[in-house]
Amino acid sequence: MIRASRLATAAAGALALVACRTAAPSDAAPAVLTNPTVETRAELAQVVSSVLGGVEVTLADDALTRESTLIVERVRPRDAHGLLLNGRVLGKPEHFRLVQEGARCVLIQESTGKRQLLTKATCKPV
Repeated sequence: MIRASRLATAAAGALALVACRTAAPSDAAPAVLTNPTVETRAELAQVVSSVLGGVEVTLADDALTRESTLIVERVRPRDAHGLLLNGRVLGKPEHFRLVQEGARCVLIQESTGKRQLLTKATCKPV
């Protein structure tokens, strides 16, 4: 009886830890960037690059200004003349979403749930 009670308590504790780790804050709302500057766009590119392992990324100037989602595709391989190589592209696009938590703008990588605070950005809920 005691062993079953301990096992149930341990399982409930583990479940609570997982739930706390993956749950988004209740005040998080999908958001878009407001008045993005060169500095804001540079921070966004740096954060996305860092999350993707340091690869160079090119983002549109209007990224995250009209919708809260950002999709980053892998660079397609090219030959020495700049022509696309035939074959499959093995990497899947990475999906990110911008949320506003209080006054903070947070970028979330969808596949991992990894959250990055954008310190130079301002955003508003959509």
